[in-house]
Amino acid sequence: MSDKLTPGDTAPHFILPDGSGRKVSLSDYADGNVVVYFYPKAATPGCTTEACDFRDNLNSLKSAGYPVVGISPDEPEVIAAFAADQQLNFPLLSDPDHAVAKAWGAYGEKQVNGQTVTGILRSTVMLGPGATVRSAEYNVTAQGHVARLRTELGI
Repeated sequence: MSDKLTPGDTAPHFILPDGSGRKVSLSDYADGNVVVYFYPKAATPGCTTEACDFRDNLNSLKSAGYPVVGISPDEPEVIAAFAADQQLNFPLLSDPDHAVAKAWGAYGEKQVNGQTVTGILRSTVMLGPGATVRSAEYNVTAQGHVARLRTELGI
């Protein structure tokens, strides 16, 4: 487990496969802004709510210069099925060993049904050019989260 990212930090680099196995790199977004969000498990209620919220607001986020990338520990074939089932219009990436989540501070202890467990913390990091952290939120709620991002971005 690692420290959480804070504004002004440079986000750790990654290269991860998407649902088709194509490698996607953080440097693919180095010249501009990007929203990177971590979610615990594809096709679960909260993760579906969050992914669909990003899907439904993607045009306004992209118009503001913020493409979206989702990362989970699910295998590529699982995220491919999730993306197809929900008609997601942004990349989902596979981080099965949690290496990227740990490097970004999105892995740690959390409460699930009154139990303390270790796993992916639902997190969203907004980056500016050069992978500079603009904002980082951890343990966010799935519902209403994208609306807060839009407000923060003024869209």
